[in-house]
Amino acid sequence: MRMYLLALNPTDSVTEGFLPAAARLGLDVTILTDQPSAHRDVPAHTEVLECDVHDFRAVINRIATHHRADAVFTNSDHLQTQAALAADYFGLPGKDWRAALRAKNKGEMRRHLAAAGLDAVRSMELAAGQDPSAFAAADLPYPVVLKPREGVASEDVILAADPEELVARAKEIQARRPHAALLAEEFLTGELYTLETLGDGRVRHVLGGFHTAVSAPPVFIEERLDFVAAPPEPVVAQVTAQLDALGVGLGACHTEYVVHEGRARLIEVNYRVIGDQCDLLLAQILDIELFELILRAHLGEPLPADLGARHDGAGRVEYALADRAGTLTAAPAATDRTVDGVRLAYRPLRAVGERHPHYGTNRDYLGVLRVTGTDRGAVDRVADDFVAAERWEITP
Repeated sequence: MRMYLLALNPTDSVTEGFLPAAARLGLDVTILTDQPSAHRDVPAHTEVLECDVHDFRAVINRIATHHRADAVFTNSDHLQTQAALAADYFGLPGKDWRAALRAKNKGEMRRHLAAAGLDAVRSMELAAGQDPSAFAAADLPYPVVLKPREGVASEDVILAADPEELVARAKEIQARRPHAALLAEEFLTGELYTLETLGDGRVRHVLGGFHTAVSAPPVFIEERLDFVAAPPEPVVAQVTAQLDALGVGLGACHTEYVVHEGRARLIEVNYRVIGDQCDLLLAQILDIELFELILRAHLGEPLPADLGARHDGAGRVEYALADRAGTLTAAPAATDRTVDGVRLAYRPLRAVGERHPHYGTNRDYLGVLRVTGTDRGAVDRVADDFVAAERWEITP
């Protein structure tokens, strides 16, 4: 059986998760990508073909002129709609392309939820190239969050205190992203969480979630995520009702939301498995073949009624962040160890000697720490001891 995998740059989710899972399932994998040189190190039974993966017509043509497809899959935020359209064209299991588009287009997500009577967030969109001064005339409740309408990973997401700052920030983003539409929306108060789900279009499993700590405003960088095995049922019901309204059903979904006085309001819906190594932690902590299950769903196989997941796990993911521009001159190497029954894994994300500007986004990550066990206190103690003992130095 052959699976076509749409990809941009290689990610840990693909290299450590989906490609090994595909091999265990006996799948031949063809990677379609517009960056073939970045995918040199692929395992056996994997081929790489160049393709304009942002264009669903090019994807369909590339598949139609190659081997017959049994599945079309992607874990990229940017390519969900294209993969869904290609799967539908070939009569294969896939996500509803409308749901994929609603999840990616944050303005459309807001409109759809408001029309369904589930939540109304005051917002305004600015088309690519439109004069940002239009924001100043809008009736928005300040402070507001400004973001690319189809952005990801905290890139160019910023809090604006008043109309003047909103217009200025919008001009800055337009200079960097002249082809991006922008969205300004009310700041949603509350604690930030995620809900991780897995479905086959018939049933949906709640895998748990994370409590997320973010950097101080005006930027929104995820600094630490603590695993929550059993989010409150009333909150889960509110979030999944909104996912149902959006049409989310097949495969993995990573949903970010805030909770304030018992009310859950969506921040964004990422119609794929959580990234930045949280998916690796999730698979480990639940002790399930998470990536295989996701691929099986995209092959049209029903998910079991019981995934056999463990429910006694505790976990934490923490990121070492650059706080200035400069050259990384000291940082710990990749590490795996077990301390008092707690498993710890650290992976560098930036090599010593690399020089970078200060981005104010997830691109400031220097490394990622994953810690899992069955005792919350022990997990936190081992993580805190590692962070205290190691050092990351940046020389201006």
